Amino acid sequence: MLRQIIGQAKKHPSLIPLFVFIGAGGTGAALYVMRMALFNPDVSWDKKNNPEPWNKLGPNEQYKFYSVNVDYSKLKKEGPDF
Repeated sequence: MLRQIIGQAKKHPSLIPLFVFIGAGGTGAALYVMRMALFNPDVSWDKKNNPEPWNKLGPNEQYKFYSVNVDYSKLKKEGPDF
């Protein structure tokens, strides 16, 4: 498949940006899914040692990829301990 893509790029050089952007988009999507699977507190891979990892998060821990206008270091806990 890679040989076919290289052959098409040699015949039609105007396709090179298309291949670059599609490759970058696929790589970015794969990295984002990997980040969500490994670092999101909603996903629990170890059911024996930590069955509910979302309960161990403090109110000042940021787990979102990007948050607008929220300073997590100044937040206080509002609910009970579980």
